[in-house]
Amino acid sequence: MAFAVVVRHDRRTMTFISITRLRLRAWRFLPQFAFYATRANAQVRRARGFVGGELLNDRAWTFWTMTAWNERADMRGYIASGAHLTAMPKLLHWCDEASIVHWEQEGHDLPTWDEADCRMRADGRPSKVRHPTVDHAGLRYRTPRTTGAVPLVPLVPRQSPE
Repeated sequence: MAFAVVVRHDRRTMTFISITRLRLRAWRFLPQFAFYATRANAQVRRARGFVGGELLNDRAWTFWTMTAWNERADMRGYIASGAHLTAMPKLLHWCDEASIVHWEQEGHDLPTWDEADCRMRADGRPSKVRHPTVDHAGLRYRTPRTTGAVPLVPLVPRQSPE
């Protein structure tokens, strides 16, 4: 009598996390920012490899995004097209602070906003802006208000990388 042995490989699922922080330098940029943000949010929800995310409206015209992706290439495809690509050059003028941080983690759970803040301060990098504050380059900013985040849910089923 023969017995079959089934060996399952424990393939860990890695997720690429992207966090951005943008601070508008004046309230007059809010209507245009809201217009482009709405379009970019609709785009990300349809993007290939988008797992989920959140938006956080902080104090003093500061906005955070958290997105999770199957892989870095999926996120790069999103930022290099559509509404996101159109909005990016405008942020150079609208923002006086902007920063970004990326990392990979196991599983598809989103990090907490406290973890996102810690990672931004430890490993983040400032983005180019034309009118930076004195705190911009050193990523010195007030601790974010981490309540009231709005979920970003994909409109297409999650696809696992093969």
